[in-house]
Order: sequence, then structure tokens, then C-alpha cells
Amino acid sequence: MSFTPSRPMGYACLILSMSLVGAYVALSKPLVAALPMFLLAWLRFGIGAIAMLRWMKKPPGEQALSPQSRWLLFLESFLGNFLFSICMITGVSMTSAVSAGVIMSAIPAVVALMSWIFLKERIGARVWGAIACGVLGIGMLSLAKNPHAASGVAAPHDAWIGNLFVFGAVLCEAAYAVIGKKLTSVLSPKRISAIINLWGLLLMTPMGLYLALQFDFGAVSIDIWALLLFYGLAASVWTVWLWMTGLKVVPAGRAGVFTVMLPISTAIVGVVALGESLSWLQASAFAVALAGMLLATAPTRSAPTLNQRERS
Repeated sequence: MSFTPSRPMGYACLILSMSLVGAYVALSKPLVAALPMFLLAWLRFGIGAIAMLRWMKKPPGEQALSPQSRWLLFLESFLGNFLFSICMITGVSMTSAVSAGVIMSAIPAVVALMSWIFLKERIGARVWGAIACGVLGIGMLSLAKNPHAASGVAAPHDAWIGNLFVFGAVLCEAAYAVIGKKLTSVLSPKRISAIINLWGLLLMTPMGLYLALQFDFGAVSIDIWALLLFYGLAASVWTVWLWMTGLKVVPAGRAGVFTVMLPISTAIVGVVALGESLSWLQASAFAVALAGMLLATAPTRSAPTLNQRERS
């Protein structure tokens, strides 16, 4: 029997999921430097497949999947796992952190737009206000960074291409949120996590296996292996299960507000783990973005019928 969280617990799951995504995006820099991109992605899905072996088993009460649900599972993995990983890792390696932060700030608005178009969800004024706060906050955060801080800034041509890859990741992340909402009505979060990870492993295997046969694994340090284990579990298991659990009780348009935690947590990891400084403007950006989340999640004083209309 599937576990259904309360609405506040659903919010907490969404926040923690996107915070972990931001953390492993920031920590993927040393992994990309040590391992080829497709080999890294293949190992990530392999770690997830081993960790979720028990989740692959179909529970007794689960209904047979329709052709549409099977297609959505493939799309969820292809867009949210396969293409997102390629676009994000490639984009971050080719553009600046400033540009990536500004582009990622569009995720909540794109999620809301897609949920309105494809799920027919009603997006209320509070949610649009929360999205505006998120965009403003992350925009402030990105502009506050010193554009001359990084010595290895990509060339303008590479940066332009990198920005396109990051925007591709934004579209993939938004599609992931919307499709995930549809899937939570027919499958448990554990089953969704395991199945889409298996699809990701299958998609990455040809390129990953080819690179693995040529790669010198003995040259990889123990620190990189430990970071790879965290990356695999966070990217394939924890973040997906948390996101799908939250989507069971939160509309996709409102859940999109919580994607502001992705670039926020990336910046926090930079301050705490990588020794970067935090200016007053960056702190103000955090406050604005978090105020947006409070605006979207705080209980209303209106009648229950209004709440029901918001959930539609």
C-alpha cells in the first residue's frame, strides 16, 4: 500500500529534493574533471540500479500499466534523467556559474506554464507571486557573484552554446515535474524511481560501456569514488523518491516553486564546501526566494472550496 504524505510533509520532500539536486550539481565539478561525462552518468545509474533492486518488484496491489503510462515512464527518464544530465553537465562546463544561475531561475515559471498547458492546473495569484519572488531572488543571487572570480571562464562562443545547454536542462526539469505528477496517480514513488533509473541505465549503457573499456579506473582517487557514491545515490535514488513523494499531494505548478532551491543550494554548497564568500546582496537574494516559497506554502484563511479549486 502506497504511503501518502501530508501537505506540509510533501512541501518538505520537495525542498529537500531540490536542495540535494543543487548540492550534487555543485559537487559534480570534480567528478567531471576525473571521469568522462557519459561514463560518469552510466556509473550513476548503475549505483542507483543496485540501490533500488528491491523497488523494481511489482507490489501485489499495483494495476497493470497502460501504454500511455509506459510511454510517460520512458519520457520521464529520457527527459529528466538522460537529457537533463547531458545538458546540465555540458552546460555548466561551458558557461559561467553566473549565466547558469540566471537561466535556472526560469524553472519555476516554466513548470507553472507546462502544468497549466498539459495538466490544466489553475495557477493562482499567490503561486505566480511566489514564482516572481524566486526569479527575482535567483537573479539577484547570480548578479551578486563576481564575474571575474573564476579564472577558467569559457570563451564567449563556448559560453553561448553552454547557455543553450543549460536552458535545455531547464526544459527537461520542467517536463520532469509535469510528467511526474501524472505518474504519481498510477505508481508509487519507489516504483517510479526504480523504473526511470533503469531506463536511464539502458540509455547510457552503449556510451558508458564503450568508455569504461578504455578508462584507467586505477587512476581515480578514493575521494572521487566516495563523491561518486554520493552523487549516484542522491541523483538516482534520494532526489527522485523525495520529488515523487511530494508530487503525490502538491500540484505540479505549485511544486515548481520549490525548484528555486536548486540554484540556491548550489550557491550554499559553494560557500560552505568550496570557501566562497557570501555578500549582503546574496543574502538578500536568499531571503526573497525563500519568501516566495512561504507565499506559496502558507495556509490560506479562505474557505475550503477555494483550496479545493487551487488543488484542481
